[in-house]
Amino acid sequence: MAQGKRIRKAYESVDATKSYPLSEAVKLVKGNAKTKFDETVDVVLNLGVDPKHSDQMVRGTVAMPNGLGKEVRVAVFAKGDKADAAKKAGADIVGADDLADAIQKGEINFDRCIATPDMMAVVGRIGKILGPRGLMPNPKLGTVTPDVEKAVKAAKSGAVEFKVEKAGIVHAGVGKASFDEKAITENIRALVDAVVKAKPAGAKGTYLKRLSISSTMGPGVKIDTADLAA
Repeated sequence: MAQGKRIRKAYESVDATKSYPLSEAVKLVKGNAKTKFDETVDVVLNLGVDPKHSDQMVRGTVAMPNGLGKEVRVAVFAKGDKADAAKKAGADIVGADDLADAIQKGEINFDRCIATPDMMAVVGRIGKILGPRGLMPNPKLGTVTPDVEKAVKAAKSGAVEFKVEKAGIVHAGVGKASFDEKAITENIRALVDAVVKAKPAGAKGTYLKRLSISSTMGPGVKIDTADLAA
């Protein structure tokens, strides 16, 4: 009963017809995150693109200035010196054919997957498993790279991968509700800046249409896009 009351109160605190300045929206989201666990702050951006067209695809990676507040487990496909460099940089799992075999058996206990270019033939064999989970290494995201040390450190420090989905939506977690307002605001701005910089050549009309933020269990709060541009 108390849970339902809390959720109702949270929804009543937000005017669904209003677009809030970013600072006010962050304050509302933090204030409404009252569950026993540390809720994630999620951002949803509605973009003026149609991802069915290749020249309107939006994707990339951005480092969160204040991290993500959670441990990111990283798997790396590499051999020899590159495997050693990945381990030294803090990768949780490093392997080649043995790692591919483990993944085929359903052992997927990692959040991010990185590969050196020479390992992509091995990775390709398990593309049908990694792809649907958003774990497939990709050169555009910096996760297919000879510099595995840099990629592992970026993933560990809280880099966020973003990719536009059907209906032109980008969805990403940018930290925890326990972060202070300044940290959440900086992370949101970093994501929005990266998405704006990734604007594709084929995008026509208004690119950043709508933006809202919420905590895992809280109501969405619309943000005034003009305030972000300021």
